[in-house]
Amino acid sequence: MHRYFFRPLDSPKIQTHHFAPLALRIARVLLRSKELQMALETRNFETLALHGGSYRTDPATGAVAVPIYQTTSFQFENADHASRLFALEQLGPIYTRIGNPTQEAFETRLAALEGGVAALAVASGQTASAFAILNIAQAGDNIVSSTDLYGGTWTLFSQTLKQFGIETRFVDPADPENFRRATDAKTRAYFGETLPNPKLNVFPIKEVADIGRSLGVPLILDNTASPLIARPFEHGAAVVVYSTTKYIGGHGTAIGGAIVDGGNFDWAAHADRFPLLNKPDEAYHGAIWTEAAKPLGPIAYILRARVKLLRDLGASIAPQNAFQFIQGLETLPLRIRQHNENAVEVANFLAKQASVSNVIFPGLQSGESKRRADAYLKGGYGGLVGFELKGGVEAGRWFIDALKLFYHVANIGDARSLAIHPASTTHQQLTADEQLAAGVTPGYVRLSVGIEHPDDILADLGQALAQADAGARQAA
Repeated sequence: MHRYFFRPLDSPKIQTHHFAPLALRIARVLLRSKELQMALETRNFETLALHGGSYRTDPATGAVAVPIYQTTSFQFENADHASRLFALEQLGPIYTRIGNPTQEAFETRLAALEGGVAALAVASGQTASAFAILNIAQAGDNIVSSTDLYGGTWTLFSQTLKQFGIETRFVDPADPENFRRATDAKTRAYFGETLPNPKLNVFPIKEVADIGRSLGVPLILDNTASPLIARPFEHGAAVVVYSTTKYIGGHGTAIGGAIVDGGNFDWAAHADRFPLLNKPDEAYHGAIWTEAAKPLGPIAYILRARVKLLRDLGASIAPQNAFQFIQGLETLPLRIRQHNENAVEVANFLAKQASVSNVIFPGLQSGESKRRADAYLKGGYGGLVGFELKGGVEAGRWFIDALKLFYHVANIGDARSLAIHPASTTHQQLTADEQLAAGVTPGYVRLSVGIEHPDDILADLGQALAQADAGARQAA
């Protein structure tokens, strides 16, 4: 049944009533979301985290909490009802791979918090990054990406996208003009991380976004490490992606990702650069997405991502995971505040330690890096802190093994504190030069500072540093 969720259309030019049920459902959800936000008359994160989006109560039971619609399919009332759904004459869910009410509630609330027009939840952050590019790029195209990336994203762009025939041109974002220099007629997007993990030099959002808009190139920004404290759409970014596994969840129990469409980029004005959105789509009998989406609002980008990539590649988020991310959103403003406050204390503590040669933290930077941090991060500098031990790699190993409160895991953004050695883990597959470009030195240790009491966090760091010092002396 799922193969026919979006029935081939006879007309080469789709009108509003020709849209598949989910597409019209998106439009209805967007209207409900806007109406609710207007009723709330708020932009305060603490309120939107609980009340933003399309969901208020379950229409069937009146339940305040979002139900988990743990189902693959949705029952048709009778043969006539099924016929109307597949004839696109009536709205309604059909198959969870493309959409589910639990997923919908999460998407609209995240879009409300981010200030976007619509969101698409997917199976992981890696899926979000991949879909964000594949939605507008194909074989023969290229993107220009910051060198300051999470290791998994670097490998995705440098290796996997290459197999799709998409070239990635890596440039140093310290000079925004590098993006302009690397752009040609086949460039489909710029990509960066707001708060790069693990380099932690804040991306020049407005500078790069302005360059891109002057050339008709959208900026796609990974905001995983800086939800709420960074507002990419306000500085010109067109699309934001998240690994919702991290701070948005906060609990470390679910894998997921999301793409948020800012609705602020005119894809039709640059039709030659974006043929996937502006030329007839054979899978929909000639649908042109920028035209077809007009009755629904500025959602051509996110609409195509759902009805093409999610439908065909199937990297769907599970209803249970969507539910868990809704729980995360409800406490996100409170947790982010505590993450930020604790990270400042940790950075200041490490800066005073004789065994620490360097602390990497936006709040302790200077010059242009500090200016960007202050310009784009509001209410804190994030929960990530990096540092280098004078004892090098071996001291780093002793330090990691001595930690008691911190968990040694390949993740960030949990409520609990985490630590890792990127060169031997998250960035292991990069070459030595690529690691250095991403900010990873052999002795670099990355901390994801949790929301525990700061005294307990500092005590654990202190005893681990002492053991690392003792191990280094003994080895000498």
